[in-house]
Amino acid sequence: MSTHTRKLKAGVAAAGAVVALAVAPAGGAAAGCGSSGGISSGTSACAPTAKAKIVNGKAIAPVNAPARVKAVIAAANRIETKPYVYGGGHARWNDSGYDCSGSVSYALHGGDFLDSPLPSTGFYRWEQPGLGRWITVFANGGHAYAVIAGLRWDTSMTPGDGPGWSAQMRSRAGYVARHPARF
Repeated sequence: MSTHTRKLKAGVAAAGAVVALAVAPAGGAAAGCGSSGGISSGTSACAPTAKAKIVNGKAIAPVNAPARVKAVIAAANRIETKPYVYGGGHARWNDSGYDCSGSVSYALHGGDFLDSPLPSTGFYRWEQPGLGRWITVFANGGHAYAVIAGLRWDTSMTPGDGPGWSAQMRSRAGYVARHPARF
C-alpha cells in the first residue's frame, strides 16, 4: 500500500470518527452531570448548548432543545398567567390557579415526565438525583421550582403572583436537586 493510500484511508477514518461524535446523542451523559441544568456559565459538557429566552412573559425554547423539553416549556407557558392558588394543580391538571409544586408538575406533565402531580416533598425521590442537563427540579419541605433550559420556572421571585419565568436564579441551599434521566 502506498503512503498516499495509507494517509487517505487514515483521513477517511478520522472524518468518520468526527461524524460519529457529532451525531452521538447529547443527553447520554446527563446521568452523571455536574452541571447546574443551565444555571452555570455553560462550560460543563452537561449544560444546554443554548438557553431559552423570555419574550412577553413566555419562554421561547432553544432550537436545539429536545422535543420533550420544548413540550415542558410549552405546557408551562399555558399556565404562566394563572394566579397562585395553594393546592392548585393537584386535584386536576387544568385548574384555576397553581401552587409551586402544582405548576412544576403541570410543566413536567406536558413533557410526559409525570403522570400525576407531586407535592414539593414528592420530588425528593423523583427520577434521578442531582443536576440535569435541560431540566432540574429543586424541592424542599415547603417549596419547589425548576430550572428548564436555563430559565427558572417558579411561583416566587417572578413577576405577578403565580407561576412564571425568570432568568434570575435563586439560592439552591436547602433544596434537593432531581432531574429526569437523560435530560
